[in-house]
Amino acid sequence: MAAYDAICFDLDNTLCESTQDDATLLESAFDRTGIPTFCTPADLRAAIPAMPTTETDREFFEQLFDEVASHSNVELGTRNAIASRLADAYLELRDPTAVRFRPGAKAALEDAADRGDVGLITNGGRATQTRKLRALGIEDAFDVRVFTEPSAGIYPKPNAEPFERALGALEATPAMAIHVGDSPHADVAGANAMGIDSALVAGDRERSSEHRPTYELSSLEMLERVL
Repeated sequence: MAAYDAICFDLDNTLCESTQDDATLLESAFDRTGIPTFCTPADLRAAIPAMPTTETDREFFEQLFDEVASHSNVELGTRNAIASRLADAYLELRDPTAVRFRPGAKAALEDAADRGDVGLITNGGRATQTRKLRALGIEDAFDVRVFTEPSAGIYPKPNAEPFERALGALEATPAMAIHVGDSPHADVAGANAMGIDSALVAGDRERSSEHRPTYELSSLEMLERVL
C-alpha cells in the first residue's frame, strides 16, 4: 500500500535547474544596462521571501532588484528606474527553456506516478513554467498543475491556496499527501501549515532552523525511501 495518495512537486530547483549560470546571467544584465554591479545571485535569492505578490515575471524581478538595491549604495531617487532597466535586461537574457532535470528527478517523477496521483505546485506563471515543462518533456506528467495566478486567487507558496487547489483537484486529504520542494520558506512552511508532509531536497542549499521538513533529502534519488 502506498504511503500517500497524492505526491506533489515544486518545479524550479526541485525537478529542474537552469543551464544558464546565475552569476553570468546577472553580470550580463548589469553590462547590458551599464549599471554598476550592486548585488550577487545570493543577494537575489536571499531577498525572495520578502517579495510582495506580483502578477507577472517582470513585476517580480523589478520588485526584486528594487529590494536588493534598497540595501546597497544605490541612491533612493534612482532605484526605481534602475530596477526597471535591470528587470528588462535580465528577462531578455534569461531563457526559460534552458533547463535540465536535477539528479534523480525524472526517475522520481516516474516512480511517483506509479504510486499515486501526481501534482505540480510551482511559484511561477503558467506561460513561463509551461515552457520549462515542455522543454523537459513532462508537460503531461501531472494529474494537476497549479501555477501562481494572483488574479484567480492563487497566491505563491507558502500561501495555502496553491496547496488547497492541488489537493482539491486530486481529491486528497492533507494527511495523505506529501509535497517535495527545495525552499524551506515556500515549500516546507507552506506544506507544514496545511498539515501536509514535506520533503526538502536540500542539496548544498542553506537549511532553515525555523521550518523543519518531515524528510530531508540530499537529492531526489532518495525520495523512493519515503514514498
